Amino acid sequence: MCGFIGIFGPDGVDVAPEIYEGLLAVQHRGQDAAGITTFTDRFNVKKGFGLVVEVFDESNMTRLEGNLGVGHVRYPTVGANRNEDAQPFHHTFPIGTAMVHNGNVTNYVELSDSRFKSKMTRLNSTCDLEVLLYVFQQGLAERYQATGGKLDVDDVFSAVKRVFDEVKGAYSVCATIADFGMVAFRDPFGIKPAVFGQKETEDGTWFACASESVVLDVNGYSRTIDIGPGEAVFVDSERKVHRRQVADEPHRPCIFEYVYFARPDSFLDDISVYKTRHRFGVALARQWRASGAPIPDAVIPVPDSSRDAAFAFAMELGVPYREGLVKNRYIGRTFIMPNQAARTNSIRRKLNPIPIEFKGKNIVLIDDSVVRGNTSRRIVEMVREAGAENVYFGVTSPPLVAPCPYGVDMASKREFVATDRTVDQVAESLGVDHLLYLDREDMNEAARAGNPRIEQFCNACFTGDYPTPEVTLERLKLIEAEREERRDNVPVA
Repeated sequence: MCGFIGIFGPDGVDVAPEIYEGLLAVQHRGQDAAGITTFTDRFNVKKGFGLVVEVFDESNMTRLEGNLGVGHVRYPTVGANRNEDAQPFHHTFPIGTAMVHNGNVTNYVELSDSRFKSKMTRLNSTCDLEVLLYVFQQGLAERYQATGGKLDVDDVFSAVKRVFDEVKGAYSVCATIADFGMVAFRDPFGIKPAVFGQKETEDGTWFACASESVVLDVNGYSRTIDIGPGEAVFVDSERKVHRRQVADEPHRPCIFEYVYFARPDSFLDDISVYKTRHRFGVALARQWRASGAPIPDAVIPVPDSSRDAAFAFAMELGVPYREGLVKNRYIGRTFIMPNQAARTNSIRRKLNPIPIEFKGKNIVLIDDSVVRGNTSRRIVEMVREAGAENVYFGVTSPPLVAPCPYGVDMASKREFVATDRTVDQVAESLGVDHLLYLDREDMNEAARAGNPRIEQFCNACFTGDYPTPEVTLERLKLIEAEREERRDNVPVA
């Protein structure tokens, strides 16, 4: 889970300010590092650890000149989480290219061994994007040599196909090619989202690609499309847009985007995230009533991503909705903290209860998901300390039981609170008086209602059924080992 934006602006403009605004809009997707790379007659780079507002200032923004650029906010899944792992990445040879991505290369270890170590080539980082960039550039370079030093649109799409053939996993990508244009593409199964748009200003036509539609909204792009699974979009140097279907696999977009990751004001695959979460809440309320669960005195969301579902739950159940937990907005999202110690420390100062909303009441807390259970357990303790009589818990997704190899930091099955536990046992672990998870089919139907053309979502974290064939038990063990090693090496402030 990362956030990115790429922009190809009119001649004579600098796109870095718009990229900066776009990165602010997707800061929720990654708080570990941020970066921008632009191109004039050279690549101009600024990236580093921290939030967008911490990495960039007036002095480094002024040197990010050029009408072609990409930006990124990082959420670490692969790599040792060193400064050189921050995106964007660029190589000046053999074809000058800068690239960003959201997702995870599942065969990263094998590719880094076969394409680098065994051929006396060395990577500059431990980030999987560098391998993806290398494969793409090699594909371009071979076509460049074969055509006698010329590139055209077919060569770009051929390089994308090379990536699809060799690089496995889930990823959405945007790349700028020096003096040639901008390309964006989405993995063959379309697991990770990508949107493309354009706008007209007095300076001319602008093109942009991003990991969420809100990035384009805040920058004024009115014409937007979802890049399809296995599709590539290329804007050439004459600003002509080319679209091509490069791979053909069944579309399996990630359901967790709608559950947790995306901003509610985004549209992904023509589906409103806000309305989907509203439907999650309605479906959970109907389950609650049908199951004979105790009716609470009030419904209280665990802020922020469960707020829309909690409101819908309260309306459907006919119970008052209350804001009982105040969030410190200067604390990052605990689920995407890089290690457990950082998450635990963050929980203690992230939320504070309003006692008058809890004292003597039977309340139901609504959350979007329960992963390790640490946040939920601490919140329940705080709510009881605030005087709640009974604490019920509703979750707008099913129990998480399987690791995600596609760019979500759930690497080990042992980490899930629901692993090898019944719902009652999970309730006991969390310290709640009643627990209800949203039924998986109801969750999928609520998302599908926004776009009936999508036949199936990726539900791997709820089922262990992975849409890409390369994900095996052995590969999952490799990914788990790599991520656990990285976490152990992350310094904690």
